[in-house]
Amino acid sequence: WHAIVAIADVAHYVRPGSELDRNGFQRGNSCYFPDRVVPMLPERLSNDLCSLRPGEDRACMAAHLWIGKTGKLQKWQFVRGLMRSAARLTYDEVQAHQDGNPCDKTSALAPDVIENLYGVYHALRQARLERGALDIDKPERKVRIGEDGKIAEITLRQRHDSHKMIEELMIAANVASANQLAERNMPVMYRIHDQPTPEKAHNLREYLQGIGLSLRKSPQLRPADFAQILKSVVDTDNKDAVNEAVLRSQSQAQYAPGNIGHFGLGLVNYCHFTSPIRRYADVLVHRALIRSLRLGPGGLPEDADAGFDKMGVHLSATERRAMKAERDAMDRYLSEYLAERLGTEEAGKIVGVGRFGVFVRLDSVQADGLLPARRLPGGPFRHHEDRHELEGHGVVYRLGDPVVVSLVEADPVSATVGFDLVEGGVAQRGARGGARHDGPRRHKGRGKPKRR
Repeated sequence: WHAIVAIADVAHYVRPGSELDRNGFQRGNSCYFPDRVVPMLPERLSNDLCSLRPGEDRACMAAHLWIGKTGKLQKWQFVRGLMRSAARLTYDEVQAHQDGNPCDKTSALAPDVIENLYGVYHALRQARLERGALDIDKPERKVRIGEDGKIAEITLRQRHDSHKMIEELMIAANVASANQLAERNMPVMYRIHDQPTPEKAHNLREYLQGIGLSLRKSPQLRPADFAQILKSVVDTDNKDAVNEAVLRSQSQAQYAPGNIGHFGLGLVNYCHFTSPIRRYADVLVHRALIRSLRLGPGGLPEDADAGFDKMGVHLSATERRAMKAERDAMDRYLSEYLAERLGTEEAGKIVGVGRFGVFVRLDSVQADGLLPARRLPGGPFRHHEDRHELEGHGVVYRLGDPVVVSLVEADPVSATVGFDLVEGGVAQRGARGGARHDGPRRHKGRGKPKRR
């Protein structure tokens, strides 16, 4: 396969040392909130000059990728030029076309272009499976804000093969970028991801043993060790809980000039090339490619790599700051949304266990809230951190257990949501530590659950 991944040439407009450059670095990345985006770069760039609009010439950096039938990246070439997009397609439109339901936009494209993209995807997907990259399945919320500025609707975003196709092509372009720069001994702002710490691996191993699964005991774990566990629970009731437990066990990805590889993706060389509009780290990669390949002005200054260590620390921090801001904003919107639904009963799952109680995630809107230990029948409790359990008298509450809760608190100011338990917890017989689990309990004084 020969695929081309073309990305807006942000380095053409944002030159090193300019006011645009300093401001973009300070922000580090764009922030995405339910009702707005706070862009890393001014909207004149992010929404216009660096937006690859259909039918208009736009400056781009393009990665030519040659990919074998088994998904191996055989060679690559980076060029700088102009592109004119043929169409702006949604994931739904592309997937519908591939499924035999083309629309006017997809029908007007060159024959087989979408089919060929899926051919590339299947090859890259095969390579991903063979190297055992993690594929944690976590539902993504889709929020619609009404004219009054409040949440009008929350749905779960469908994840098609069209989404995965773009992800795999982006990963391939990122790998080619890192390989190109490493071969030329150029400074690289790598995207690194370490393996889980021994403590986190031990806690995950203990939890998995409790549900009949095992994680290999080794100081050098492989992504395939985790991928095999995730694969084994795909069609089981433990799927969500195991996905959550594996996700919690992982280290946090960072930006750094020192390369340790990307554990989660199972890759030796990896950096970010595909989103320079919203990530400053990608701008650095573009500039390094421009300097290395002598692609014109706007390349990385000769002395820039001396500050890469500090820049990596800064960009990792701005990413965490943005993620926290996005999460806090979403929590406040959800709290306001749920405040109008006090007293309703909802199905959910336990996604966190602590001495103070359990966190429950509602199935309908993926909102998290606290179910305090004082409101749980069966106390006092003993917290088993390694097994992600709260064990009480005759009942145990475990990570991943389904529950039905009543919504009793929702405060938009503090962004807190609180529940009472209607149904849940697993009855146990026998002594503590050797309990047998008999099934969920319905608690006295509660009616039949109403699901909305």
